Amino acid sequence: MTDRITRDLIVQRLGRVTYPRFLVYVMGPYKSFNLNYVLNEDERAGIEIDDLPGPLRRLFQEKDAITDAQALLRRIQGGLRMDPGVNAFLALDVDVDTDDIDAVTQSIEFARCSNATVFIVPYLGHNFGVGEEAGSILEALAETHGDRLFFIHEANVTSAMIRSSKVRWDLYVETYKTEDELLDKIRLFTVGIMHAERKGDLKRLE
Repeated sequence: MTDRITRDLIVQRLGRVTYPRFLVYVMGPYKSFNLNYVLNEDERAGIEIDDLPGPLRRLFQEKDAITDAQALLRRIQGGLRMDPGVNAFLALDVDVDTDDIDAVTQSIEFARCSNATVFIVPYLGHNFGVGEEAGSILEALAETHGDRLFFIHEANVTSAMIRSSKVRWDLYVETYKTEDELLDKIRLFTVGIMHAERKGDLKRLE
């Protein structure tokens, strides 16, 4: 049977936090950028990977690529669940079968159900899929949920999509240089949404 994505379903599948019904959907690449994705065999043949400096060498190492980007998202998620105690989650946590609901539709529904949605774009993130999902969410929800959407990218990331999103949808966009700064800015945005709901400036989601 197909799971219908609702706030209740999401809350049921997540652990306990101080504010279990304040949902924060955390989006970002699950893999770091890897040069093997974009270089052909001839281009890679002329590169002695073991002789490269550490940061460049890691761009070719798939095993690190898989863990590093997702680990960043998990640390941000954990930080938000601790302080201010909101129910931050990744799409993986809700465990809806993509055979029932495709990934893009899931992301739109997760964002629709969430009090806040955060798009994180690290410099070494393999961001192609995230960009597609983010664009679909913006197309579907920017007019009704625009105040609840936050796009934050590492300072040395440049993207035509980020620039156009800010202009087209008046999206709230920030940059960060360190992971601590990233978490601090997401916390500030999240707490701002909480206050806006309490004051009645934003509709409180039930």
